[in-house]
Amino acid sequence: MQGTVFNIQRFSIHDGPGIRTNVFLKGCPLNCLWCHNPEGLSNKPQVKYSPLKCIGCGDCVKVCEPKGHQLRDGVHTLDFSKCIGCLECARICPAGAMESYGEAKSVEDIIAEVMRDAAYYKTSGGGLTLSGGEPLYQGEFAVEILKAAKEKGIHTAVETCGMVSEDVIRAAAEYVDLFLYDYKITGEEKHKEMTGASQKQILSNLSMLDSMGCEIILRCPIIPGINDDDNHYHGIADIANKYKNIKEINIMPYHTLGNSKREKLGMDIKYETHSMKMTEAEAVRDIIQQYTSTPVRVS
Repeated sequence: MQGTVFNIQRFSIHDGPGIRTNVFLKGCPLNCLWCHNPEGLSNKPQVKYSPLKCIGCGDCVKVCEPKGHQLRDGVHTLDFSKCIGCLECARICPAGAMESYGEAKSVEDIIAEVMRDAAYYKTSGGGLTLSGGEPLYQGEFAVEILKAAKEKGIHTAVETCGMVSEDVIRAAAEYVDLFLYDYKITGEEKHKEMTGASQKQILSNLSMLDSMGCEIILRCPIIPGINDDDNHYHGIADIANKYKNIKEINIMPYHTLGNSKREKLGMDIKYETHSMKMTEAEAVRDIIQQYTSTPVRVS
């Protein structure tokens, strides 16, 4: 079985306990205005273009059948609307100006990469974290990765927005030690406006996982001007107080790195504001901690 992966990040310490290997799967059912991993939105491979690296050699022009690449007077341009995702330009570019986001990998490929750091997992209490995009968007593939990891005795975590079918998340839960569960916005209408989808399925799946006894960390991105308000802070605390298996709340301060990625992918920037300072994130943490006994930390 194969799926589409856009990154494998070793020695991560922010996505679950201990030292971890993060496997990022492409595809997401949401379209959050502030998404910091826009390369994970599409489930198909994509081309990333970094103009500052371009040396104007024209090799990409020669291999691009749809004629998306143009070179005029030594200046290279790329019309992303013509890109068919063949990735020939990324394969041939000698300067690394054209790179690919996403490649097909098998379960065996991924587990072999994960097992390279098995000794570190053992000493640190770490393991494998599936992320994205939404890793459970490629549901069957994700479940097979998790199953294979558990067969190797590896601790598993899944970072999920919860916007997947109940059957998929229930199947994954059999092989997951920890869910890093996103809670983005309080309020149905505002959730639809800012993420493009209802939160009903998300909240239903969260309730189901709690009833199954799954260990959960609630991950809450705080976006200036969108959800940095007392209504949402109360909403976060209310969720944590409602479910007994939410062990911790992580505050995820907004940063602007996703916008530079959007530019390189030929995507419009949907939302732009300042990155949150640590002092701002800590102030949010302290407010929420007043409303709940669940530990609140800045991640």
